[in-house]
Amino acid sequence: MMQQEGAKAHVQYGAMRMNVSAEPDPAGLRPLSARSVVLSLLLGVHPPELPVKDLVRLVEPFGVGGSTLRAALSRMVSAGDLRRADAVYRLSDRLLARQRRQDDAVHPRTRAWDGDWEMVVITATGRGPAERADLRARLTALRMAELREGVWLRPANLDRPLPAALRRVALTYTARPDDPPGELADRLWPLAGWAATARSLLDHASAAGHPADRLTAYAAAVRHLLTDPVLPSALLPPDWPGEALRTAYAGYRRELSTALGASEQG
Repeated sequence: MMQQEGAKAHVQYGAMRMNVSAEPDPAGLRPLSARSVVLSLLLGVHPPELPVKDLVRLVEPFGVGGSTLRAALSRMVSAGDLRRADAVYRLSDRLLARQRRQDDAVHPRTRAWDGDWEMVVITATGRGPAERADLRARLTALRMAELREGVWLRPANLDRPLPAALRRVALTYTARPDDPPGELADRLWPLAGWAATARSLLDHASAAGHPADRLTAYAAAVRHLLTDPVLPSALLPPDWPGEALRTAYAGYRRELSTALGASEQG
């Protein structure tokens, strides 16, 4: 009887631990699923492919067992997240595009800013909700912000052309707004909130002792970097943490590459 009660208490305690781990922590983070662990690893390596034997070794420190990994890999292939050739798993084309955006978030290409702004004015009409949402997502990925419905802006300090496909649905301009540029940037982007989240992620990553906690923090960090407006320094608040977050994530990615090299040698 006492053994049964002890076993019951152990099960209840384990359930309590699982429930606690599912709650967001002070940094707003949740533990990663097996799928998220695999994607985080593959998105961070070049080329983005790994043999299953290496994946088994690499995911173990993050609390993902072999059977859980294989089930996740099977679901990811079925969902089109991964491609499999023999025993090697590679990111799908859709996720290769995500990796390119992620790489650009870590190493954005910028140029000296002379005060000009990029402006995109949407001219297409009759588009459905899905088309409008897709266009908004594409413009956001270009690090532009919406001033009012159909009018998107950003400082012209990014070293990249606007996609030619935009000309089918919008007019593009180079402009110099009359408003003070710092005030306009504050209206377009939640800079204080972005900086606060970035500092919280840096603190969490620095304090994390378990590999799973570090991966969780850095996976959130690279997602957050995708939303960094990458503004000219003259338009940023003091002590902007964008570069510090990029540097920290780049260092962590080098650690994963080193671990991968050790795994291959083993």
